[in-house]
Amino acid sequence: MTFLLNDRQQLILETLNQEKKVVVASLARELGVAPETIRRDLDTLEKEKKLKRVHGGAVLYLQTNNEPMFVQKMSVRAEEKAAIGRKAAEFIQDGDTIMLGAGTTVLQLAKAITGIKLLTIVTNSLAAAEELNNRLEKREFDGKVIVLGGMTNPEQKSIVGALTCKMLESFRFDKLFLPCGGVTTGHVSDFNFEDCIVSTAMVERANQVYLLADSSKIENESFFKICSLSKVDYIISDGDMPLSWQKQELDTMLQWIRATGGENNEG
Repeated sequence: MTFLLNDRQQLILETLNQEKKVVVASLARELGVAPETIRRDLDTLEKEKKLKRVHGGAVLYLQTNNEPMFVQKMSVRAEEKAAIGRKAAEFIQDGDTIMLGAGTTVLQLAKAITGIKLLTIVTNSLAAAEELNNRLEKREFDGKVIVLGGMTNPEQKSIVGALTCKMLESFRFDKLFLPCGGVTTGHVSDFNFEDCIVSTAMVERANQVYLLADSSKIENESFFKICSLSKVDYIISDGDMPLSWQKQELDTMLQWIRATGGENNEG
């Protein structure tokens, strides 16, 4: 069956609205056209701000979900992020091999690492790497810092791309400390596609996953999926686990750790 251009593009948008993401090869098969034709359609629709092109396909265009620059995010919920960072640092032990994702809350964790011996830290965060290097120089902890290679994302002070993911294949971590843009009972998500790919690869290489999420991230969803919530072992937040989560017995699946006030709430 042959589709006219307008009909074809409308079907692409309808599929995108249902599936949240479309793949060039699949669309080409379904619509009976060459992949080059689909790519041209996607380029046209992106110019009209109806979708966003990503490698191999496209995702929904959501202008309101653009992530603020790293420096701007530093001042947002700064006290809560600092508390979460300090609490997360309590779970790091002598001899650990840990991974730090890229984000402002993880930077607060880097600032809180003190007195640990024989610690190996791997990170794709330029900001955290600089902070950790300074702390090593001052002998505030003992160990080494490994910075992943790849392409820089200047706005988020991170390192991303295929090379970053390839390097991750060489590691296995005791603990991953992961930031996010949002977390629901279904999955963990973030704003930037390239950063999400790296975060997903990190999750697969970690024995334990600690999600660092201030209360503004809870029950909110960002643009791109990192992993399902079932991959997370601990959530460290400044608030309590939502009652709706407890009703779904998620408190038996993961441990919720409150960063401020009172005792840890562990399920």
